Amino acid sequence: MAPSSKEFLYGLNSCFEALRADRRKFYDAYINETTRDSARLQKLAGLLEKRGIPVSFVSKGRLNQLCGSDENQGAVIRSSTYPYVPWESLFTEERKRLLLLDNVEDPHNVGAILRSAEIFGFDAVFLPMKGVPDVYPSVVKVSAGAAEFMHIARDRDSNRYAREAKDRGYKLLSLDAEGKTLLDSLGGAPEEKIMLVVGGEDRGVGQFILNLSDAIVSIEQCGHVNSLNASVAAGIAMHSLRIRQEAAK
Repeated sequence: MAPSSKEFLYGLNSCFEALRADRRKFYDAYINETTRDSARLQKLAGLLEKRGIPVSFVSKGRLNQLCGSDENQGAVIRSSTYPYVPWESLFTEERKRLLLLDNVEDPHNVGAILRSAEIFGFDAVFLPMKGVPDVYPSVVKVSAGAAEFMHIARDRDSNRYAREAKDRGYKLLSLDAEGKTLLDSLGGAPEEKIMLVVGGEDRGVGQFILNLSDAIVSIEQCGHVNSLNASVAAGIAMHSLRIRQEAAK
């Protein structure tokens, strides 16, 4: 059976940002009939009407049924699926910061990482075809809609992405709790091209990529727990690299 070409986005931020990004096709929308008078839902309904997207006011149960979640905040939009881009298009002269997720299996972590990536300028993201979830509506929801503005490829495996980045002059930095290079010790010129690789909490970055890396980077910690959540570690690393890039200019 062919995969569906449509899905149900849910959550206010997801719906608003998807409409603002305007990268999908929108078919119709559903709003909670009992909370339709809330300011944000009224604003959303007005925007949908302005865009010519049909709106139906339905029960909370119907919304939950449509999107498979009770965390929809009273708003669901039926749209085309996530608009991935070809991996080659992410390698440009202007793009100095790339992000690769390897073995990040938790959709919540993927969404949280994408939210931080959009904020810190890592707008080009490589997802392998296996081992990392698709950008499902649940991932968009956790990203607070940030995923709608990202350029995400999902058409090769992680090793191929990493090899291509190296061949194109990118420095490969892999996050790993056992890494010998502390994040705070990294230098680098502002024009330096970097691909940051983030692994999952269970499997981490694959050995092929670790062997290929210019540095295996860890984050200095002071507490008693010996590891950070993958999305938190990724956010810290992207912020640090962004600050260092700006400071070096």
